[in-house]
Amino acid sequence: MKALKIATFNINGIRSRLPALLAWLEREQPDIACLQELKAADQQFPRAELEAAGYGSLHHGQPSWNGVAILVRGSDPLEVRRGLPGMEEDGQSRYLEAAAHGVLVACLYLPNGNPQPGPKFDYKLHWFECLIKHARSLYESGHPTLLAGDFNVVPTDMDIYNPRSWMKDALLQPESRACYQRLLDQGWLDAIRHLYPDERVYTFWDYFRNHWARNAGLRIDHLLLNPELAPYLKRAGVDAWVRNEAKASDHAPVWIELGTRRARS
Repeated sequence: MKALKIATFNINGIRSRLPALLAWLEREQPDIACLQELKAADQQFPRAELEAAGYGSLHHGQPSWNGVAILVRGSDPLEVRRGLPGMEEDGQSRYLEAAAHGVLVACLYLPNGNPQPGPKFDYKLHWFECLIKHARSLYESGHPTLLAGDFNVVPTDMDIYNPRSWMKDALLQPESRACYQRLLDQGWLDAIRHLYPDERVYTFWDYFRNHWARNAGLRIDHLLLNPELAPYLKRAGVDAWVRNEAKASDHAPVWIELGTRRARS
């Protein structure tokens, strides 16, 4: 296994936050970066600017909403799949798979699901079911694989500053949490929770009600590793400094570092 740093970042508008994205890439230099919420059509994607920064890219966009991309430092990612199996008729750009540096990376932006109950929450659960089914096939492939992105799920009460304030939100509903747990039950490893089992780690701070200044955060951006990849996990963290920058996304990048050797059991 090659030593790698892999990150996921809900950029919340790649055109308006391109300077912030480029600054983060230059400072942190992830080998692979998964982006969500591009909010840009494919022809608006800043491929040239990213190439100038040393990153090849794949993108799956749509005007104004959603959109995912995979960036690879020093080379071009090899596209494997565009769109989630089972959601072929869906017009929302939320899923992209690519191979890079010997790893299969699935970049995903799971539906928010609000308001719930209602059709948006039903769509979220249907999308989740399709993901669970496809994740099983990826898990069984035996290839080093990573599920990375904004899952729009707060897995447990430890992953939020105050669950009472969000009890009616789709991110905390029992059905959402149960779907996420079913992924873990397949055997996927939640990198952040594995390395920080007793710590509150946040990846999202709402723009409203001074959430960032109060560190009133949620953990909804996740990196899940299959058994072929998990033994190489060395470190993980959140680049919270990005959230403090001017005109920041309401998310911060989450990252893992993989070593060249398997960790001792």
